[in-house]
Amino acid sequence: MKKPTLPKGTRDFGPSQMAKRQYILEIIKKVFQKYGFQPLETPAMENLSTLTGKYGEEGDQLLFKILNSGDFLKNTNAQMLESKNSKGITFDISEKGLRYDLTVPFARYVVMNRNEITFPFKRYQIQPVWRADRPQKGRYREFYQCDADVVGTDSLLCEAEIVLMIGEVMRRLGIVDYSLKVNHRAILTGMAELCGVKGNEASFFVAIDKLDKIGEEKVKEELLARNFSESSLVTLFEMLNFSGTTQQKIEFLTSKFLTISGGKKGISDLKEVLTLLSEYGAPENHVEFDIGLARGLSYYTGCIFEVKINNVSIGSVSGGGRYDNLTGVFGLPDVSGVGFSFGVDRLYDAMEELNLFPLETQISSQVLLVHFDEESKRYGLKILKTLRENGIASEIYPDSVKIQKQLDYANKKMVPYTIVIGSEEMKSGILAFKNMNTGEQQKYTLNQIVSLIIQPNGR
Repeated sequence: MKKPTLPKGTRDFGPSQMAKRQYILEIIKKVFQKYGFQPLETPAMENLSTLTGKYGEEGDQLLFKILNSGDFLKNTNAQMLESKNSKGITFDISEKGLRYDLTVPFARYVVMNRNEITFPFKRYQIQPVWRADRPQKGRYREFYQCDADVVGTDSLLCEAEIVLMIGEVMRRLGIVDYSLKVNHRAILTGMAELCGVKGNEASFFVAIDKLDKIGEEKVKEELLARNFSESSLVTLFEMLNFSGTTQQKIEFLTSKFLTISGGKKGISDLKEVLTLLSEYGAPENHVEFDIGLARGLSYYTGCIFEVKINNVSIGSVSGGGRYDNLTGVFGLPDVSGVGFSFGVDRLYDAMEELNLFPLETQISSQVLLVHFDEESKRYGLKILKTLRENGIASEIYPDSVKIQKQLDYANKKMVPYTIVIGSEEMKSGILAFKNMNTGEQQKYTLNQIVSLIIQPNGR
């Protein structure tokens, strides 16, 4: 019989991995809720017409399409089918696709429910997304995103709060060495205008977005292949290669954008976000103005963000930005939004690499009841009930086996405490309470054991 396998780019998560993932998710969820965001879920699949055209040409190619039910070829153009024109028959054989991100489904939700929503609308969403990408370390075909978005306001306070939320999540996860890069699409548009390529910004953004991945020479080659001139590349890389503090970069581009209105607007917005953070009292040690940050998604129009953890072999773990036109394509114009997303899978991989998960994340049960025989097991049921009623995660070994096997089970599951029940314990009501980490064992009443476990630091 052929052994079962998983599709490439997908993974199983056992109890140990799930405990660590839940640790990350709970921290992110608490921060989102702390900042006033409400939960939302949307279907795994959307109409293909909803998804197509929102992520740029390369993003569209990474959409997972779902074949229509039944005879999906019945409405296909025979000539296109014979010529193997896959793009030409896509919408004939597939009306739906798996969501590529959570932002476009969110925009669709806002449009469909605009009469019930209170604006500004702040929502968070934690669900899996799918991309037909080439699997590699830190890049999967199925992965979770944790999104937080605000729509219905163009206030730059929302951008400042994104920076604050990112900082709080990273602190709570114990990640201290990271960079939070910011830029503005209008700054990039201004750069394109300076380079004489106004009107061809899409190719410009896509190429610059690859700078970290393929390097300067490859980006130049790609831009030349897209009919950018040598002189425009000289101008471009003079700006991209400028180094200095955030303030020095702002001053440098301000001098370049004297006659570029879009570029000036981008600089003004960026300065306002930094001012708001300063007035809030937020530390700026992780915030860096990156002139070359582009973010490949085509719907961004304002400030953009990207977070990378330093000294790990993982790409960005968070990113986002302002989008002014996304709901407009669904029939609701002039509703500005801004949001960002954490990639749980990359956060998980980075934290594993940095050994940042607390030992407590591996603990599922706090107490295991260990017994000598069937009679002591039945006696233990009332003890089990009391422990659980006091909010203590507990279990009793289900089979009547040797004590050592039960203790081995506790060790393998990293259960910190055991209660041993024998004939003496049943008679006296005084129970043998063992700390599995230190090996210390003492006799206590059940009420004393409950108090020891639920006190702030346990025993």
